[in-house]
Amino acid sequence: MTVISAPEDFNTDDLYVDLTGVLGLSLYLKCEGFNFAGSVKLKAALGMVTDAERRGLLRRGSVLVESSSGNLGVALAMIAASRGYRFVCVTDPRCNPATHRLMEALGAEVRVVDTPDAAGGFLATRIALVRSLVAGDDRYVWLNQYANPENQGSHLVTTGPEIEAAFPQLDVVFVGAGTTGTLMGCARYFRSRPRPVRVVAVDAAGSVTFGDRPTPRMIPGLGTSVRPEALDESYIDDVVHVAEPDTLEACHALARRGFLFGGSTGTVVAGAADWLRRHGDATTTAVALAPDLGERYLDTVYRPSWLAEHFGPEAAAGMPQPREATITEVTPAGVVTEILPGGPALVAGSR
Repeated sequence: MTVISAPEDFNTDDLYVDLTGVLGLSLYLKCEGFNFAGSVKLKAALGMVTDAERRGLLRRGSVLVESSSGNLGVALAMIAASRGYRFVCVTDPRCNPATHRLMEALGAEVRVVDTPDAAGGFLATRIALVRSLVAGDDRYVWLNQYANPENQGSHLVTTGPEIEAAFPQLDVVFVGAGTTGTLMGCARYFRSRPRPVRVVAVDAAGSVTFGDRPTPRMIPGLGTSVRPEALDESYIDDVVHVAEPDTLEACHALARRGFLFGGSTGTVVAGAADWLRRHGDATTTAVALAPDLGERYLDTVYRPSWLAEHFGPEAAAGMPQPREATITEVTPAGVVTEILPGGPALVAGSR
């Protein structure tokens, strides 16, 4: 039995999904969404908050402020509620509606910027607003996930060792690139180990992180319009860029097998599958990191009208289709089965 007194005290860190049956490739997916924050960002948020408290930057009356497209914002909102801080999250229109509502439910103030930056994204605009809030009120404390060493440091002491313990014969690990905290923490850990492990960064097409040409993106989580300060490419062996239609295809393929993951996870899985088809073989031991689950994407990645609006009707057509429903009723005259269009199968009991 597990008993906790604070939501940040719980995290499942040893759950892996074997995707062989989904992809036809040997790939294990490390699931990081089973905690009260719902994503891998709990680790970074907890590390940064704890460090700021230890150094006296966070104290009674402080107001946390951070720029986030979603998952870190939820993790900080949860920790702020748990520890008695106010929290202001600066986000943009790509933030999933469910994520926005979740942060507010946890007591956070959510500010949405709608002016694109020079690269066509919103990150520079978000950071500019954060800086203005900090400059205007000395109660505000910006943890700065983009440059804070605790962002990657938390994964150096948790995520990397967890993967190695589960797969001591690991050959390649796939990690999504957002702020690159998770990526750099894992990359630095495996670089320090005696067994050579190939670290492959998975980025969204249109992200500037690894020098790709900036283009507008609709799915939040991975990719940036400003190169992350934490990134050190000398630790990265390969980079795979994934187009958003391929992210959607991966998400829907997983959903057809009962695994509802978020957009970031779809990107990582699509990138890992592409790399393994080109470079892997039957002996390759590969792990990919799933940052989050899919419930927060129900209004976007899993909503046909949103898919049709932003990616065309063919994207909506790729979603799992409902099966025909049947009502089976046992009557004195025998068994009568009626087929209904759409919906789950329903079985009625005897009269």
